[in-house]
This record gives sequence, structure tokens and C-alpha cells, in this order.
Amino acid sequence: MRIKSTTFIKSAAKPADYPPPSLPEIAFAGRSNVGKSSLINVLVERKGLVRTSATPGRTQLINFFQMTADDLVLNLVDLPGYGYARVPLEVKRQWGPMMERYLAGRETLRGVVLILDIRRIPTDGDLQMFSWLRAYGRTPIVVLTKADKLTKNERAKQTTLIAKALDLPREQLLLFSALNREGRDLVWQAIIATAGLDTPAQGTEAP
Repeated sequence: MRIKSTTFIKSAAKPADYPPPSLPEIAFAGRSNVGKSSLINVLVERKGLVRTSATPGRTQLINFFQMTADDLVLNLVDLPGYGYARVPLEVKRQWGPMMERYLAGRETLRGVVLILDIRRIPTDGDLQMFSWLRAYGRTPIVVLTKADKLTKNERAKQTTLIAKALDLPREQLLLFSALNREGRDLVWQAIIATAGLDTPAQGTEAP
């Protein structure tokens, strides 16, 4: 996937502030500090597009970006990270309804990349997000980040455990590493398929 440009559109907390629903959207959701910002930055080949932070829980609004690649134009949506204990309780209370409104009502949303740390069994927050996606008919693309941290055998074991926790076939889980870009092409293929979009053959990278 050759990226031409990616630009920040706006942040929003409620539907009235969303961008006009003119382009297909793929959202990104995950627990705080799971590597969501790094995944998005690697996908769009922009190191600083989505700010990464040593302090989890910094993303407190829904952030919209527009990406152009060859003949493809798509909105990428960064949802607030969940599950970080030090985030103020009032902020936590706002996150759930804010994300539910988006997931339930956004007509241009084609799918959601659910990001999990391959080293961890899905938390209650992860399982709740997965349940929301199913309840609202949103196609999940499950990506396991930090794959470079494990050996081949450890990867196989953790992938099996995570697949069982989500009640999904193992082959539906995509392994990714922001460090060496492993899995980038596979994640893009899943996004394009989920969004129902086609790209020219010359717009893809060799593995």
C-alpha cells in the first residue's frame, strides 16, 4: 500500500461534531498502551501523525483522519483507549457512551480494528469492546500487536488462547509489530476487504 497523504480532520465527542459522512471509515480501538497509535502511524507511514505517549489514556476524544493512497480515499478513526486506571472517573464515564454512540450510529463505519497485546489474555474491557462490535454489527479486524516480543512457540500459544477467549478461528487474528512492520500488508488487506474497496495491483507491497 503506497500512501500519498494522511491528514488530521478533527476531534469530536458527539455525532453533531463528526465530519460529514461522505467517506468509508475504519476505526481503531484498543486498551490504553496496547500500541494503537504506533499501529496507525506504521500503516500510514507517518511517525508523528498519531501521538504516542508514555502516559496511557491521553486520547479522550474520537479523532478523525483522512488517508489517500493511489485511488483509495478512506477515513481512519482513532477511538479513545480504555482500561487505564489513572484516568479520572468522570472521563471514564464519558468514554463508554461516546464510543457506543459512534459504533451504533455512524453510517459510514465499515469495520473496527480491535487491537490486543499478544502477550496478554483479553481483559474485561477488550471483551466488552468485542461484544459491542458484534452487537452493533461492526466487522472486527483483530490485530495482535508487539509480536516481536515473543518467540515462534510463544506466539502460537498466545494466539490460541486469545482466539479461544474471543471464540474466533486462529486464522482471523493478525500478528503485527511496529518495530519491524511485520503484518502491515496483511492488516491493510483486511481493512480494504472489510471496507469493500479495491486498489490497483501496483499499489500493494511485496511481502
